Amino acid sequence: MPTAETAPPPKLASRTIAAGNGWLFRDILCTAGPADRAFEERHDSASISLVAAGSFRYRTDSGTALLHAGALLLGNSGACFECGHDHSAGDRCLSLHFAPDYFAEIAASHAGSSRFRFRHAMLPASVRRLTPLLAGLEALAGLEALAAPDARSPESDSAQIEETAIRLAEAVLTTASGETPTTAAPSPRDHRRIAAVLRHMEETQDQPHSLDALAALACMSKYHFLRSFRRITGSTPYDWLLGLRLRRAAVRLRESTDSIAAIAYDAGFGDLSTFNARFKEIFRMTPKEWIYSC
Repeated sequence: MPTAETAPPPKLASRTIAAGNGWLFRDILCTAGPADRAFEERHDSASISLVAAGSFRYRTDSGTALLHAGALLLGNSGACFECGHDHSAGDRCLSLHFAPDYFAEIAASHAGSSRFRFRHAMLPASVRRLTPLLAGLEALAGLEALAAPDARSPESDSAQIEETAIRLAEAVLTTASGETPTTAAPSPRDHRRIAAVLRHMEETQDQPHSLDALAALACMSKYHFLRSFRRITGSTPYDWLLGLRLRRAAVRLRESTDSIAAIAYDAGFGDLSTFNARFKEIFRMTPKEWIYSC
C-alpha cells in the first residue's frame, strides 16, 4: 500500500478517508501562510490531488504551478516537491496515492506506457470532463472537519471510493498523456495578484463578478488580467467560477436534503433553469439524476 508523504510539517493535518491494497485516499488540511517557510517533501507514490479549497505554489520535477480550487496536483513517485503559501494562507486537498505497480497498470491502459510519468505539475480546473468525477469523489470524502476524525470510518464506502478513484486516475492519465495544460508562469507580482483574485472569488462564489471589478482588484488592465489569469489557471475567470459553483453544488446535492432550487440559488445562479442547463452541460445528466447516480 502506498505510504503518506514523508515528514509532514506541523501546520499540516490529515486523515485517512479510505485505503486498500495499492491505494490510499487522504483529506489534507494545511494552515501555513506567507510567513511560513516553503516545505519540501517527497512523493512516495504516484499522487493525484484535488485542491478542494485555497491556493498555493507547487514545485516538482515536472514544473511549477499555482494550484487553485478545482485544479489537480500531479505527483510522480519518488519525485521531490515543494509547497509554499506565498500569497495566501491555507488550503485543503483530497489526495489519492497509488502504489507504483498499481499506477503502472492503469497507465499502461490509459497513457500508452506503464512507465508514464506526469510531464506537468497540474491539470487546471478548466478540464471540464473531469468535473463530475471530482465532484463525486469530494462527495464521497464528506466534509467532516479534521477535528472529528471518527466521523467517518476509513473502511466506509471503501469499494465505491476505490472504483471512483480508478475512474479518475484513468481520466487524468488519458488527459495528461494527450494534452499540454497551460501552466506557464507570468511574473511573481502577477502570480501574487491572481492568487488574491482566486481567493476572493472562492470566498464570494455566490456573488456576481465582473471582469472590470476583478481586474481592478488585481490592479491590472482588463486585458492583462484576463491574459494572466488564463496563463496561470488555464481558464477564464467566468469558466473557473462556473466550474467552482457547479462542483460545490454537485457535492451538496449528494450530501444534503435541501431542494435543488435552494442549492442553485445559494451557488449563485439567478434561476433554476440556468442552473439545470449548465449542470447538464457539464455532468451530462440533470441534477436530480445526479443525486441518485452511483
